[in-house]
Amino acid sequence: MAAMAALLIGTVGIQVINGGTAQAALPTAAVALGDSFISGEGAGNYQPVADASGTAQGFPGWSAANSNAYFCHRSANASLFKASLSGIQDRFNLACSGGQPADIANPGSARAKGRSVASQLDQLRAVAQTHDIDVVLIGLGSNNSQFTFGDVAELCANRFIADAWTGWWEFWAYLNGDVPQEPCTVSDLATDAEVAAATTETTAALRQILTTLDQVDADGVHQVVLQTYTNPLPLDVASQYWDEDDRTDTRDKFRALGAERYAAGCPIHRASLAPGHVFSQNLASLVKNAYTTLAAERPAADLRVLDVQKAFDGARLCENPGSPTGALATPLRVQDGPSGTPVTSLSGWDKIGIQRLANTCVTYFQTCQESWHPNAAGHVVLGQCLTGALTAAAPRTVVTCARNSNGTLTIS
Repeated sequence: MAAMAALLIGTVGIQVINGGTAQAALPTAAVALGDSFISGEGAGNYQPVADASGTAQGFPGWSAANSNAYFCHRSANASLFKASLSGIQDRFNLACSGGQPADIANPGSARAKGRSVASQLDQLRAVAQTHDIDVVLIGLGSNNSQFTFGDVAELCANRFIADAWTGWWEFWAYLNGDVPQEPCTVSDLATDAEVAAATTETTAALRQILTTLDQVDADGVHQVVLQTYTNPLPLDVASQYWDEDDRTDTRDKFRALGAERYAAGCPIHRASLAPGHVFSQNLASLVKNAYTTLAAERPAADLRVLDVQKAFDGARLCENPGSPTGALATPLRVQDGPSGTPVTSLSGWDKIGIQRLANTCVTYFQTCQESWHPNAAGHVVLGQCLTGALTAAAPRTVVTCARNSNGTLTIS
């Protein structure tokens, strides 16, 4: 008899191992690892998450510590659960909003601002004890020791809000010029050196995942998909968001326009949008460069990139009138204290109230962390992209998922 053979009897899998010893085959599983774009941040329907001690944490209240495991925000609406995955019996979302490469091999609590969860590799090993892992979806790189998506979003939004609500005389008389109000530039978001360093640490973390899979996967056969990121904002906003009360975002104090863009979900300078897309492209390059390195190291691995940069084309925040309705991403929203009620309009707010809202996001980051992420409809699209990536003919390729003007997807 061959060293290892597989038999299928009825609907029960039987694995025959050396010398004829038989055991039931493990049920198949798909697993998600990484950060917020994979965990389902923004998609709602968040499930309890086991903390580092193994205790399931449900919603702890808005004023709880942001390190609480629940705020990994693992959504039942995440793309892993929306994809059509042939032959997969169970699905496990091990990703965590805010996750960084360091969290792959280490508990989240081992670093500042990490969540109280076990390392993602330990969670992966636990799944492998009961399941045969056949599909692994990974989204990693947007948060790292050099920069984080949340910090980038906060920087550009805060500059816009400060510019909209603070006049030049207030800026110099009371703030001493200490609050930046100019649009974001490419170097504000991530320098070339920072992207290079982030690529190195992301590649190392991905290598750890592949090595662990080789060690623990029941049959040693698994498809690994490295997903890139998509920008929640367009290259330019719809014309109705260009100005208000004859004021654009290029002149001193434009509160009405600030309120209008906030309500639409895109409180940001138009001049910041192009640099934001360069940042998104850099994240995609980060993932693709990590893939190139790993594919060369492991030529037999079933490893591919799912490039979703264009998956939200035509349906980004403020790309069309009536935003955020119809967009595939969540609007930027804050709360007035940890109230659980998002502020949807800034009309009539003064700069003191605006500062209070900003402080809420700083003190209780969970109150605003859903901002600028794929929403439930967005995750349906990403799930369709994942299905396309897994059914692509050849491994070790880049699969592109792009949204057409009529809402259909082209996967190539």
